[in-house]
Amino acid sequence: MKKFAVAKPAELKNYVGDDLALSDWVCVTQDMIDLFAQSTGDHQWIHVDVERASRDTPFKSTIAHGFLTLSLLSKFLNDTIDLGVSKMGINYGLNRVRFTAPVKSGSMVRARFNLKQVVSIDDGVQLEWEVTVEAQNEVKPVLVAEWLTRRYG
Repeated sequence: MKKFAVAKPAELKNYVGDDLALSDWVCVTQDMIDLFAQSTGDHQWIHVDVERASRDTPFKSTIAHGFLTLSLLSKFLNDTIDLGVSKMGINYGLNRVRFTAPVKSGSMVRARFNLKQVVSIDDGVQLEWEVTVEAQNEVKPVLVAEWLTRRYG
């Protein structure tokens, strides 16, 4: 997929309100889920016990941690939008996050980025993104978030 690109982050002010990018699909594998469980210490059986989850959940599968899906936002953004020359970028926070549907192991997910706001800050800009993550062949999004990032320099 071709990246949306600007020479420097401040140029994004021209794109407020626009859907800027739709990422490629990413498969959320059981290995990813298991590694996330190991990293975070969240070993709830709905995530890691394939046999029990297939038998005892309405999903008939393990599901990804909501925070695993949320953590993919950085990958999706970096893969789809080139924010140009800056010294560094950071996550600044989240105004709102909702995990609106489960992500089953093996699901393909992607993100859509709408730029809601660009605010000048000392030596940079703060970007507010409206992000929707969807799973392939599902009507309802799996995650919606208002995500704040900052770019300096």
